[in-house]
Amino acid sequence: MRILSICLIILFARIVDVSLSTIVTVLTVKSKRVLATVLGFIDVIIWFLVVREALTTSIKSIWIAISYALGYAIGTFIGTTLSNKLINGKVSMQVILDEKNESKINEIRDKGFAVSQVNCTGKDNAKKLMLFIELDKKNINDLKNIINKIDENAFMVINETKYVVNGFFK
Repeated sequence: MRILSICLIILFARIVDVSLSTIVTVLTVKSKRVLATVLGFIDVIIWFLVVREALTTSIKSIWIAISYALGYAIGTFIGTTLSNKLINGKVSMQVILDEKNESKINEIRDKGFAVSQVNCTGKDNAKKLMLFIELDKKNINDLKNIINKIDENAFMVINETKYVVNGFFK
């Protein structure tokens, strides 16, 4: 019974520890230094206590190592899920459309998205339009659906944005 309780403690503590660690990483990338520092401190305290327990217990069992590793795996999944849900941000989307769809770009603007466009040339000198759109991460799927209705062959690239200065947002 003692092995079960130790394994469960290690498992759940690792889930919390690694979830926090994942969130700290995302916060650090987004320059949220104070919150990342506080959560990082809590994360390391939990990690230290769990490692100490796992390495100094008198019980020798592979289940301790499995609990430790499983906690890491589940914590990674939960941490990334929470980060995506809780930490909103901006993304930039570059879209390349056939030039024949230029008249349909206002459909994107009518939905509240700011669009800048540039004429460009694609493969075999085909006339194309490149759209630059900055948006909240939570609106990506809406925008992708709008673009796919305009041009099902549209080429889209989406990148995380660290800072935005000025401009228009939905």
